[in-house]
Amino acid sequence: MTIMQLAEIYQQIIQKMTEAGIESPALEARRLIKRHFNIDWAEIVASPAKTLPDTTALENDLRRRLSGEPLSRIEGVREFRGLEFTLGPDTLDPRPETEILVDWALELFHGKHPERILDLGTGTGCIPICLLKEWQATRGLATDIAPGALEIARRNAETHKVADRLDFQLADWGQGIEGRFDLVVSNPPYIPESGIGILQKEVRNHDPILALDGGFDGLQAYGKIFSALSRLLKPAGKALFEIGAGQEADIERLAGKYRIRIEAVRPDYAGITRVVEISNGDK
Repeated sequence: MTIMQLAEIYQQIIQKMTEAGIESPALEARRLIKRHFNIDWAEIVASPAKTLPDTTALENDLRRRLSGEPLSRIEGVREFRGLEFTLGPDTLDPRPETEILVDWALELFHGKHPERILDLGTGTGCIPICLLKEWQATRGLATDIAPGALEIARRNAETHKVADRLDFQLADWGQGIEGRFDLVVSNPPYIPESGIGILQKEVRNHDPILALDGGFDGLQAYGKIFSALSRLLKPAGKALFEIGAGQEADIERLAGKYRIRIEAVRPDYAGITRVVEISNGDK
């Protein structure tokens, strides 16, 4: 059993994280302390000499973090648009950039509630769940090729009280999906095979490979989705897809191949084109 003072363990965590090159070490130190002792920043400042009875579990989590495991994986949750989503081995750790897709979807419908939406490769379910929280009259279908991801998405839908309006289906992108939708959304894997090995270790070693690997050119999933999109979208429907850096021209060519058209693009916080809007109809 390890017994230490609050300020002492806080500073030790910061020092070790800084030496490991972890961004925002003070913030992550506070999160670890909060996780294990329910002590917030105000108490760290006000009671630095407070004795922590046993820091063994905290130190174990610190070792995991220093080895490269993301704090969100250690905690088992990730915040997305102000909501907490449970993670699992088969789910991507949601990124802030994907919030752009959700925001754009809400803008597209100008406060109206689409009848049906479809999320392909749902992972945690963060995209359709956030949309259904805003659109109280909308129903959704979330698909994934990984049964484990669908189970996590179901749990998240129950947590956020939209499970009665969100259905789930095991599917390989657009295959086997019936009906047509007002909105189709997806954050497919878009990393080329050659790029997997150079990803940050937090991503490479802890996100599921199925959620990262986009095939030889990073476009494999888009080809499957685009080939089914005309069948899945209602005539006036819209589709929003997250894409990788530098893929805009390739995505446009691929859309042309399947006689669907890109209506607009939107950059992420770094100015990189991150989301494309696609409609049915001849290019």
